[in-house]
Amino acid sequence: MLNENIKRLRKSKGLSQEELAMKLNVVRQTVSKWENGLSVPDSGILILLADELDTTVSVLLGEDVQENTPDDMKTISEKLEVINLLLAKKSMTRVKIVRWVFISLCILIVMLFIALTMINSSYLDWNYNDPELAVAGTILHGFEFFFVRLAPIVFLASVVGIVLTYKKR
Repeated sequence: MLNENIKRLRKSKGLSQEELAMKLNVVRQTVSKWENGLSVPDSGILILLADELDTTVSVLLGEDVQENTPDDMKTISEKLEVINLLLAKKSMTRVKIVRWVFISLCILIVMLFIALTMINSSYLDWNYNDPELAVAGTILHGFEFFFVRLAPIVFLASVVGIVLTYKKR
C-alpha cells in the first residue's frame, strides 16, 4: 500500500521519480524501489517524503488519521518494521529458490556424467552406414563433446553460487 500511495501522490503532484529523488537527496532508483515495493524509506525520509508530497505519514502508510498523537512515530516505526520483515522474507525466498536451482543443476550434471561414463562412448562402434544410426551417433557424440567441456565450468559456477547464497549477510 505504501508503494502505491507514493506513486499516486507523486504523479498527482506532477513530479517525476528523478525530481522527487532530487528533493529528497536520494537517487532515482531508490524512489523506483519504493514505488515497486522492493524497499521502504526509513522514518526520517518518510517524514520528508510526506512533506514533499503535501500529505501526512499516516496517509502514505494507508491510514486516514485526522489527529496526531504522540505515538505516531512508534506506530510508523512498527509498520515500517513489519514491511521490512516482509521484504526480507521475500528476499530470502528468492535466495532459497536460486540456491535450489544451483543444487539441482549440480545434481543434473553429476547424473549426466555418470550416464555418459556408463555408456562408455559405445555409439562409436555403431554401423554408421545406416543413416538413422549415423544421425543418432553424431548427435550423441556432439552432445558428449560439448558437455564434457562445458559441464565442469557450469558445475564450478553452480558450486560458487551455492556457497554465495549460504554466505551470512
